[in-house]
Amino acid sequence: MTTIRLTAAQAAVRWLAAQHVVVDGAEVPYFAGCWAIFGHGNVAGIGEALHASREVLPTWRAHNEQGMAHAAIAYAKQMRRRRAMICTTSIGPGATNLVTAAAVAHVNRIPVLFMPGDVFASRRPDPVLQQVEAFGDGTVTANDCFRPVSRFFDRITRPEQILDALPKALATMLDPATCGPATIAFCQDVQAEAFDYPAAFFDRRLWKARRQPADAGEIAALVEALKASKRPLIVSGGGVLYSQAETELIALAEATGLKIAETQGGKGALPWDHPNTLGSIGVTGSSAANEAASNADLIVGVGTRLQDFTTGSRSLFPDRRLCQVNVQAFDAHKHGAEPVVGDAREVIEALSVALAGWRAPEIAADVSGWTAAVDAATAGPADKTLPSDAQVIGAVQRSMGEDAIVVCAAGGLPSELHKLWRTARPGGYHLEYGFSCMGYEIAGGLGVKMAEPDREVVVMVGDGSYLMLNSELATSVMMGCKLIVALLDNRGFGCIDRLQQATGSPGFNNLLVDSLHAILPDIDFAAHARSLGAISEHVATLGEFEAAMVRARAADRSYVVVIDTDPLTTTEAGGWWWDVAVPEVSDRPHVNAARSDYEQHIRSKRELP
Repeated sequence: MTTIRLTAAQAAVRWLAAQHVVVDGAEVPYFAGCWAIFGHGNVAGIGEALHASREVLPTWRAHNEQGMAHAAIAYAKQMRRRRAMICTTSIGPGATNLVTAAAVAHVNRIPVLFMPGDVFASRRPDPVLQQVEAFGDGTVTANDCFRPVSRFFDRITRPEQILDALPKALATMLDPATCGPATIAFCQDVQAEAFDYPAAFFDRRLWKARRQPADAGEIAALVEALKASKRPLIVSGGGVLYSQAETELIALAEATGLKIAETQGGKGALPWDHPNTLGSIGVTGSSAANEAASNADLIVGVGTRLQDFTTGSRSLFPDRRLCQVNVQAFDAHKHGAEPVVGDAREVIEALSVALAGWRAPEIAADVSGWTAAVDAATAGPADKTLPSDAQVIGAVQRSMGEDAIVVCAAGGLPSELHKLWRTARPGGYHLEYGFSCMGYEIAGGLGVKMAEPDREVVVMVGDGSYLMLNSELATSVMMGCKLIVALLDNRGFGCIDRLQQATGSPGFNNLLVDSLHAILPDIDFAAHARSLGAISEHVATLGEFEAAMVRARAADRSYVVVIDTDPLTTTEAGGWWWDVAVPEVSDRPHVNAARSDYEQHIRSKRELP
């Protein structure tokens, strides 16, 4: 057997660079590159290996470990999980900075390979700098934090272990049913150890996409349920887009007349003005979709996790017949659903054949009324000094072409965007709302731009999220990945302030004015963005904002437009109840009134089967 003597890090990097997939008919490397922030735990081993392989596996330097991981996640999400990136850090804080992003990837079922450095496997110099010591377990390191938020976890304590660990990690990441983050914790002394690896291990490998067909009996049961239904509704989730099944879903809807509602992850599967779409569903849903869902006798989820924002905390369709199409059995069986375990596109194609000639009964939904409500919410006089989030969304939409991609993650903006953003084509709506991670927005926008460099990427972010994580704005400038950032400054956490007051409590510790600080900061966001290398300006009105967006589109690098907004106003049209527990006892009458209202809603909540 022919062997090659390499360090474990060199072998790992060489193997990772040799893995390929097919995207849009062309064979490409599965890993588009590696994000790296070097430290003593990875610079001498993985860093040396990446330098030697930089022509086939590019390495990018970020400013924050969590931020670079968000960029990697956003890239994979925008690529419909067909390609991924690697993230490597040192041990200690570099590694634990990745854990929040690992949770984002895990919740959203997004592939990313984390390769944090780890302690010395030999334990010769223990405890090393940044080592976490567990008093009762000598095997624990900081990287054990990754275990609950990784689909696959391994710790490399001998150089030959990568022969087994790396293929298992990729098999997990590439399988639609198990897709998510993999963590290879790489002991720093082992990275530098040499081993005689089989030469065949580094042969170019092409991984084929797996499309799992559903059981014939489960398909037949779903067909029977649809034909027996008098008011069926399809709920399109992110799995439709990951399966690239939007064309097939549209064909099924047009052939059968079935109406489609969309989750946050599934938004954009149908153009916003398609006659079969009812818009967003759930807590942040359209009145049309929620009316249809509450009156439906059959709900068919396709590629959705059915999280509480989709189901209205199980109150939107509490006693309806529910069928769940999902490639992951864990999701297909949720809420007592009748499962159809299989790839979304395979199932939709099978339904199209089985339902040929059948037409779904009409389902009541006032789409024109909802369209008018969106027009009203997003319109606004150009001279209004404190516009609502909805009015800024309208201004962004008017300023951008239909090919633009909007990126957002947390706060009140995702609620408004789910209701109001009009997505013209798949991929134009990129929301991280599985984990709703503040700080994802700008870093995520960078990853989206890397995935689709020819499309305009507009990041909508609140002042709270911007302050949490803005450093990758500088990275976007450094890499020449232009972003347009619309920064809405409502001077605090306006979304949670509204929720706090809706549950009976006074404004406290959310808006800056309600915080226990002696001096309120007068933050110049435009100046800060300029200090990171972006072009920026602060505008006073919606009219000025739209003019600034024109300048932003014409600019040659990242551009930030800041506008002050009203923290209290939100779109009243649409929406549904959300289960946020209110104190059962309180000295405050407003809290007691909120509790009484809460208990009325609880009585309509669907209980666990």
